[in-house]
Amino acid sequence: MSIKVSVIIPVYNAEKYVAECIESLISQTLQDCEFIFINDGSKDRSGEMIEHYQKLDNRIILINQGNQGVSMARNAGLHIATGEYIGFVDADDYIENDMYERLYHSAKYDDCDVVISNFESEMDGHKVITKYPFPIDTTLKKNYIEQELLPYFIKADNLNSVVNKLFRNELIKEQSIGFPEKVALGEDGLFNIRFFSYAFTVKYLEYAGYHYREVAGSATRNIAGKDYFNRSLEVYNLNLPDIFTGIMNKEKLQQLKSIKLVNNVMSYIHLYLKPSQDISFSNRYKYVKNMICNKDVKEALFVYYNEVYHVLGRYEKFIVNMMKRKSIIGLYCATAYSRFRNK
Repeated sequence: MSIKVSVIIPVYNAEKYVAECIESLISQTLQDCEFIFINDGSKDRSGEMIEHYQKLDNRIILINQGNQGVSMARNAGLHIATGEYIGFVDADDYIENDMYERLYHSAKYDDCDVVISNFESEMDGHKVITKYPFPIDTTLKKNYIEQELLPYFIKADNLNSVVNKLFRNELIKEQSIGFPEKVALGEDGLFNIRFFSYAFTVKYLEYAGYHYREVAGSATRNIAGKDYFNRSLEVYNLNLPDIFTGIMNKEKLQQLKSIKLVNNVMSYIHLYLKPSQDISFSNRYKYVKNMICNKDVKEALFVYYNEVYHVLGRYEKFIVNMMKRKSIIGLYCATAYSRFRNK
């Protein structure tokens, strides 16, 4: 069987959700797939559950390794993947049964290097579909990638994930593209930037077949174990690949990075001022204070105010003004009111 899509699934202590994930994979209408599970040192029954399904479906491949993190796990999967295209799924998520058929046939129809789709997020019972402002079902070529897509990675986070995309395996292998080691957050974005820097053709589908579940302890909610703000500062001060200096001037690049940093800080303010049993209020208060008093944030906020403030809604403008005044009490009241309104 010629493998059309290799799906790489890193697994760490996911026994609560991994069965639903596997069921959604083996039910794919695109049959010519391989499902590469990397059990990254799980201490629960995740490995046993994958072994059970492996006996039922020979498309399942299982690699057991000591805990090395999601990047190393995905790289282990990339090393043995034989499919024309590569997809990624997280073990606590699930997908629609036609997802890979739709993405694969779309990629093949126009011989695309990568296909982007929407995805659905679920958090605390609320479901949100993430969409993008790109031309739909159109082959986007090198000029559009350089002028629109690569800058989008610099100014926003919502395109960073690899799970809502299908990547040409040949390009990954030719350019030795992998996930960065020893990066606690943001590894998806760095992988995407490298891949899109080499890509010649991209397509965006108005389709949401991926269901992302934000669970306690996941990379986007683990406030006790992850230093989100520090990682955002690293990204803000990161030396980007040479392609960026070739397609935009330093002033524009700094503007996009400033917008991203302030947007991230605004989201972290909501995250850290939300009541939590994982970290005390005093520590969360100190964390927010550290963010809004940081010199890089102050610098980025000046740019953000000049470039973005005029298009914000009343609530966002209030948050920005409270950040400028370094008023944590104001931020606390605003975020509490927002949570009450959104119940």
